Amino acid sequence: MGQLTFRLSTPPVSWVLRPRVFVVCLVLAAATFLVFCLGIGLGEFPLGLGEVVQSLLGTGDQGTLFVVRELRLPRALTGLLTGAAFGLSGALFQTMTRNPLASPDMIGVTQGAGVAVVAGIVLGVGSGPGTQVLGFAGAVLAALLTYLFAWRRGTTGYRIVLVGIGLSWIFTSATEYLMVTSDTFQAQAALGWLWGNLNGRTWSQAVPLALALAVLVPVALLLGRWSRALQLGDEVAVVLGAPVQRARLTLLLVGVALVAFGTAAAGPIAFVALAAPQIAQRLARTAWPPPVASALAGAFVVLAADLLARRVIPDVELPVGVVTGVLGAPLLLWLLARARRG
Repeated sequence: MGQLTFRLSTPPVSWVLRPRVFVVCLVLAAATFLVFCLGIGLGEFPLGLGEVVQSLLGTGDQGTLFVVRELRLPRALTGLLTGAAFGLSGALFQTMTRNPLASPDMIGVTQGAGVAVVAGIVLGVGSGPGTQVLGFAGAVLAALLTYLFAWRRGTTGYRIVLVGIGLSWIFTSATEYLMVTSDTFQAQAALGWLWGNLNGRTWSQAVPLALALAVLVPVALLLGRWSRALQLGDEVAVVLGAPVQRARLTLLLVGVALVAFGTAAAGPIAFVALAAPQIAQRLARTAWPPPVASALAGAFVVLAADLLARRVIPDVELPVGVVTGVLGAPLLLWLLARARRG
């Protein structure tokens, strides 16, 4: 498929519509909605697909409406929004650094959130809303440290990746030390969060995440011109008029904010930010990960993994991060093999 160009004289706006990307987004949206409804219907009181759709539209009996809207919808909505945040964040990171291996969980952002939350649990302040605050603060602090250590008369995507990998191992070691020195109850509470978990999610996690994405997603899409310019290299970006350092810092902050809010709501779900942009890019056949398709792919991956985590072992609900970790590890090895051949 080719592409269609649109121009408006008033206001002076132009944009390009790629039919294949549009079709991929529609297919991913339909698949995401399907697993979203299937996840809501799963439970001790099973619901059919039609009953779930009716409840989402506000019709049906009161008992079903209560089960869907109050008990199951917050979990499904948290998974959908978290996956979208991770997928879009991964697309920003991979485009900004021009590296398919660059993602928040590979360059220390999620590890920074993890060490902050575990430290809070060990100190007795990391429960309820405190976990969300600590996760957000840890992710932002890790990103700022990565940017500062990568600064040398400016930054490059290559230095950000290398510094981020080094800091991620430091944060991981600190987390393991805290786990070893904590008591059994604290270690279990920390481990349940570190794997990434949608169990027991309520509106207190879903609503702040939805409000954050309502602001961050439009900003990320408006920054698309800068991210595509950086994809061509710093020298070409300068020629095109992009403020390279300001653009890279802005994209980094938006990407970190997306993953920070997602991590605060559901924990550091592994490999979603790495895998979703690559899935979207290969489906759309573009030179860089398309942001909207990456967000939809991230939402689908999280919801599908959560559905699988609840069905793979009877009467046991695994953390969703266990499933994404098992499925994401082969993808990481494949990307490493491709990078090595390149």
